[in-house]
Amino acid sequence: MKDHKLKTMMQQPERLAPGHRMCAGCGATIAVRAVLRALKEEDHAVIGNATGCLEVSSYMYPYSAWEDSYIHNAFENAGATLSGVETAYRALKKKGKLGEKDTFKFITFGGDGGTYDIGFQSLSGAMERGHDMVYVCYDNGAYMNTGIQRSSATPMYADTTTTPVGTQSDGKMQPRKDLAAILADHYVPYVAQSTLTMDFRDLHRKADKAIYTEGAAFLNIMAPCPRGWRYEMSDIMKICKMAVETCYWPLFEVDHGKWKLSYEPKHKLPIEEFLRPQGRFRHLFEPGNEHLLERFQAEVDKRWEDLLYRCSRD
Repeated sequence: MKDHKLKTMMQQPERLAPGHRMCAGCGATIAVRAVLRALKEEDHAVIGNATGCLEVSSYMYPYSAWEDSYIHNAFENAGATLSGVETAYRALKKKGKLGEKDTFKFITFGGDGGTYDIGFQSLSGAMERGHDMVYVCYDNGAYMNTGIQRSSATPMYADTTTTPVGTQSDGKMQPRKDLAAILADHYVPYVAQSTLTMDFRDLHRKADKAIYTEGAAFLNIMAPCPRGWRYEMSDIMKICKMAVETCYWPLFEVDHGKWKLSYEPKHKLPIEEFLRPQGRFRHLFEPGNEHLLERFQAEVDKRWEDLLYRCSRD
């Protein structure tokens, strides 16, 4: 993205008003603001939002932090709700009941619980049908709103309330689901993975592309949670940087079926650099648990090599 376009996006009016009740140091609202900056000032938007931290903290009836039209839907049907609204919009356009200047974009947000798990069916259906909409997952790696239970986005060995670390358990035993790859296999026009990079260039570029590419698009954004991950609130950008530099959370996009790597670290860092600042992985650094770190590293390395192969084929 050219610097002048990035600067213009940073100067866009805020579409998420301050005064919401999200935790300090939370990645979700930072991600939302970054995505909405990609909207052109003259464009209207309809925002969907699955039940979760973002919804309960930004919409306290009759008050809302959202400047655009906003729909709170149940945990499981964010994809279905916005796809229905987008269909109604096209029908009204076709009947001439909306003016030519009435341009709307359709964007829905959901956490990983409402996206990877409970809402996957309606998300998959919306993507398969090809609705002109963007689904944004703010991935904080657990069901944070209801007490930090594991989801299929939770990393291996994470300590959660449903995978507690103890004498009989090392935390969650399964690796996280690779949802971006699953959505890419729906052959939608655009899928991308990003996070809160230091200059937001990657996230802004991908949000712009997702919103203004015709057809279905999916953005998966790693959005750290200070309560669930147990890091110092001021360290959020460091956490995101280490996720990228260790290749735990690689930056890539799938544009009309073509896999493209957005960033390759010059010196790939060991996974410990990402895990060590987080209290949920404290047990991995206790004596005798070296084999757990080795298994985690092996999983990250395998997925990274798989991604490089996919990108090299294209």
